[in-house]
Amino acid sequence: MLFTGCITADAAVREIGGAKTVTGFTLAINDRFKDRDGAKKTVTTFVECSYWVNHGLAPYLTKGLVVEIFGRVEARAWLDSENKPKPYLTCTVRDIRLCGAGARAEPPERPEKAVSPTRDATAEQDGIRSAGTSADDDDLPF
Repeated sequence: MLFTGCITADAAVREIGGAKTVTGFTLAINDRFKDRDGAKKTVTTFVECSYWVNHGLAPYLTKGLVVEIFGRVEARAWLDSENKPKPYLTCTVRDIRLCGAGARAEPPERPEKAVSPTRDATAEQDGIRSAGTSADDDDLPF
């Protein structure tokens, strides 16, 4: 099945039995509609997702990110404090696509990149020169 939803918390990588690892996250899927009286309603379904491939993707799967997942879905139930079954969905994710709203081009823990050329030009206008440049560089015809 194919779902599009919002990640509810940062993904976590867990070790299973010492040899396998899985990336887990919860997806919130909103269904918006109007009821018989014309009032707008929203029903949210939460899907517990397990991604057994590409654990390097976990830093990108952050709270608030909109993703599209494709995988095998199962309906399960847990017992609440009154021993009543409460249904929930799980998905073994086969494919995932980062869609937007919080999507990052890099994982959050990655160090900052080198200063961009635009920033160097601004610094030079303020009288600050980068290492390796001299006043004579301004005299070059190109």
